[in-house]
Amino acid sequence: MKLIILQEKLKEGLNIIERITSKSLTLPILNNTLIKTEKNFINLSSTDLEIAILWWDLAKIEKEGKIVVPSRLLSSFINLIPNKPINLEIENLNLIVKSENYKTQIKGYNPDDFPIIPVIKEEKFFSIENSTFCQSLSQVVDFTNPSLTKPEISGIYFNFKKDLITITATDSFRLGEKKIFLENFRKEKSSLLDFEYSFILPHKTAREILNIFGEKEGELKIYFTPNQVMFELPMEEVKHPKIQIISRLIEGSFPNYQEIIPKKYETEIILNREEFLNQVKLASLFSGKINEVKLKINSKNQQIEISSQNPEVGNYNSFLSGQIKGQSLEISFNHRFLIDGLSNLKNQKIIFELNGEEGPGVIKPIDDPGYIYLVMPIKTS
Repeated sequence: MKLIILQEKLKEGLNIIERITSKSLTLPILNNTLIKTEKNFINLSSTDLEIAILWWDLAKIEKEGKIVVPSRLLSSFINLIPNKPINLEIENLNLIVKSENYKTQIKGYNPDDFPIIPVIKEEKFFSIENSTFCQSLSQVVDFTNPSLTKPEISGIYFNFKKDLITITATDSFRLGEKKIFLENFRKEKSSLLDFEYSFILPHKTAREILNIFGEKEGELKIYFTPNQVMFELPMEEVKHPKIQIISRLIEGSFPNYQEIIPKKYETEIILNREEFLNQVKLASLFSGKINEVKLKINSKNQQIEISSQNPEVGNYNSFLSGQIKGQSLEISFNHRFLIDGLSNLKNQKIIFELNGEEGPGVIKPIDDPGYIYLVMPIKTS
């Protein structure tokens, strides 16, 4: 292998690829990156056997080949040298890196020892604007619960229908659901949206999608197989993949959560989200071991009293005005769950629906029918 590529391009690829290279003692090959050439492209690959990341860019290929090298070492070296053209060359399973005043030799490994990354056939897929997908995923991604006994709630549930994608996550104490209405999106010819499809994506994969794709523009393609899924963003310059993330799926059935979403409410409150969030954060400073924050809702006075107390610290009280319909009540919530739900919204006004002291509370943006956040109260009796 012999090629020339700009430092900033190689740096970008290595910073993406090394995200999942593990410090494995049992399988040290996983600590490495596979570098290979494909026609006019350089391709970097890494895997932890559950997720694989592949990255491509255009390069001047003088001789084709492939090698496996330590990810962190190569990335650290490339990050520290100037943005100049870099020459990469293989000599006796060593990677020779040259750039202007720099030259180094990095011991490599046989590429045949690198795990085989599955090839996802382009049979079942559809596409969506990446920013829309990532923003929607970010609103529910942190509501999972790492669980060995209930692995299905360790991931994010995706349900695809003809004109709708529903993304859901829960940890049994709270739940976030985001719907993406697809009427305004162009359908791909081979789209899966002609029939229903669903899967559970591991939380780690969802986080990597947001970390890698979150700030990028373009059309995201999602490819499906029974046991794996692939997310792909294209290059801007040519019709070719730029980044692919391939992940295993979580086996099992996601809980039938629709049964616990209230169809009606006893109390409805319209609030300023930022004011409510700030007061809950203040109350959290004085909450006790179970993170309890009390809400006393007075529909007659159109006011909410927010309070908390901790014998070792002190107590807190504040009042917040809102548009309140229905019954007055007192209810307690875990402040962390309230803060998480409110922080995932950017809307100025929210609707807070309640069903008595023990029923779930539902938070909705006033101008987004596609999102709900459900949170269970703390039972005081």
